[in-house]
Amino acid sequence: MDLFSLMLFPIIILIILIPQASGNATQRPQRTHQLIRVLASSLLDYHRDPTSAFFDARKGYQPIYSGFRASKGANFIRYIDAVASSTTNATNATTALKPPGNRNASLCVGIASIARKDVSYIEATVGSLLMDLGPREREDLYLILFIPHVDPTIHPSFESKWLSAMADRVLLYNVTSAELDHLRELEKEGGLFREKGLFDYVYLLKACQEIGAPHTIMVEDDVLAMDGWYHRTKRALVDADQQTSRLGASQYLYLRLFYTQGLLGWNSEEWFIYLLCSVAVIAALWGTLVTTRRYVPRSNSLLTNKAVLVICFIYGPLCIVLFFASGRLSMLPIPSGVHQMPRFGCCSQALVFPHNRVPDVVFWYEKKKIGFADSLLEEYANINNEIRWALTPSVFQHIGAKSSKDGSGDDVAKQIWNPDFELNDPIALQAEHNEAAKPAKSMQ
Repeated sequence: MDLFSLMLFPIIILIILIPQASGNATQRPQRTHQLIRVLASSLLDYHRDPTSAFFDARKGYQPIYSGFRASKGANFIRYIDAVASSTTNATNATTALKPPGNRNASLCVGIASIARKDVSYIEATVGSLLMDLGPREREDLYLILFIPHVDPTIHPSFESKWLSAMADRVLLYNVTSAELDHLRELEKEGGLFREKGLFDYVYLLKACQEIGAPHTIMVEDDVLAMDGWYHRTKRALVDADQQTSRLGASQYLYLRLFYTQGLLGWNSEEWFIYLLCSVAVIAALWGTLVTTRRYVPRSNSLLTNKAVLVICFIYGPLCIVLFFASGRLSMLPIPSGVHQMPRFGCCSQALVFPHNRVPDVVFWYEKKKIGFADSLLEEYANINNEIRWALTPSVFQHIGAKSSKDGSGDDVAKQIWNPDFELNDPIALQAEHNEAAKPAKSMQ
């Protein structure tokens, strides 16, 4: 059920419930059962909407497409690792698996991967990112994999052959002994990693900045990319530039490639707007009924004073309650494409920064020194009234059930989720990607 179908509810009410208000007792049970069936069949659509009161976590968090991508991506990396580990000619095998690092690439993709306890997502992340790319697409990418540990050997993938086979650069700490000692102490302390995590984010941003690519994509190590993420991102960047120009601005802060849908529901900060709209709907409904009764005399027998009162002050408010309970994303879905997301955008799983904005972000983070990258970025954007774009539908999905922020809780990590991502059709995406990758339509 969408906004249009909900707008039909007053008509359904008129047809089904007016006999109740008019005193026709013989029709009440039948009409009531009809309404219940209509409502029940409509509400079944909302189990995947996290902003809906009818959201079912078991179904809403079910990894349908992401399960397929995670399995395929991990298998791809295992295959690459086996090929690169071949004793026949490991060097030649590694060279054949990826082109030489292209410093003329238009995208620098940075991924920082820490060693998590009992789980690792990096194989699925890198696999989903690279496995579907054509040669031209891969050449347009400079991939930096960062192991942010003083002792990188503690990372389960550090000695794997696929790491150097897939990455254009495996980044390790290259800092002074004093900085290394400080990082070692931060690792021992554990906690929320608010200082070390921010340091690592800046360190990776700087590494990508050195490549000189027009755009830097910061990707966390517990996400999945959809088939076709590359061409959709490239088109979105063009669209973001065009929309920024139409706004009369010369730059924007970032393009969001993933966002958590659960934070985009009805917000308490806007309660007064919701109240005014609800009153306006009731007033419009009352005006329509009264006008109908005045100019359509035959309706007088149905639209009695009692019927109008029941419709406007009982069933009308019930429909409004149902509208809000059904969820904002279901009733007012975000249109596909690039759009502004100045509030409630979360989190930092996949963000694209224009090359000229990276120094601003780095300066802000180094000034703050302590904090979470996503919340500090939004603070900076709010202070400076920055333009923030987001791409719908999201081309990345968060799969981490174990948070990289110690102490934040696994339940929080699981709720960083985009249910719409799970509705992707692998066959349709592959066909779209193949069409976009044709030379005549190349995004190069």
